[in-house]
Amino acid sequence: MHIPDAVHGLARDLAEIFGGRFESLIAYGLSAAAAGAGREPHGHGATHAAASQTHSLAVVGTLTRADLDACARRVEAWHDAGLATPLLLLARELEDSLDAFPLEFGAIMADRMLVAGRDPFDGLTVDAADLRRACEVQARSHLLHLREGCLEARGRSDALSVLIVRSAGPFAALLKSIARLEGADARDAGAAGRHAERRLDVAGGIVTDVVALAHVSEMSSDEATRIFPRYLDAVERLVAYVDGWSGK
Repeated sequence: MHIPDAVHGLARDLAEIFGGRFESLIAYGLSAAAAGAGREPHGHGATHAAASQTHSLAVVGTLTRADLDACARRVEAWHDAGLATPLLLLARELEDSLDAFPLEFGAIMADRMLVAGRDPFDGLTVDAADLRRACEVQARSHLLHLREGCLEARGRSDALSVLIVRSAGPFAALLKSIARLEGADARDAGAAGRHAERRLDVAGGIVTDVVALAHVSEMSSDEATRIFPRYLDAVERLVAYVDGWSGK
């Protein structure tokens, strides 16, 4: 995957701000950004620009308020260049953060490209127990969100279609995390969805159908009414599956 020139420009900016304290920069989500180019938003309240921005993480030795102010003055230019605001971590914080954010860092580690310095994740892994626990929390939260949304839709199929479309992106991200947990193909959400369908023994492609909605802005009311009960059932099965996962 090609690293955009703007990311190399970001590395130069950070090296100028932090000097010798700048240790590394990685870019991640490049494949997702490419897939989202020209498509509609897919997250809760996401914008098209945010969906296609290039994300990055920078590791520095120390971080001061003056550093933050210097970075803040360049944020607008970074956004104009198609970059999301970079995550800034101290070198000593990285390993200690893995158990707190196993899903987030697991996704970054699986889809990272080194831009400058040494790879900060070299030799690091996300503990499977932390990842499983986080997957269960996300799965249960997703299920509660769908049930709440169903009640708030009050039988209106148009509101149900909005609920499904807005939930598709987070659902796809959850499935990729579960695929990583099991050592399965998590390169794209479609592969992760097919893996989940096999594990959950759900027929008819309901999981992959919902995953495919992560890149659309709307669906028909009739389609929403048709697939929602099967979608809800699949998420209920997913919660039970992750809760009982033993790694065997």
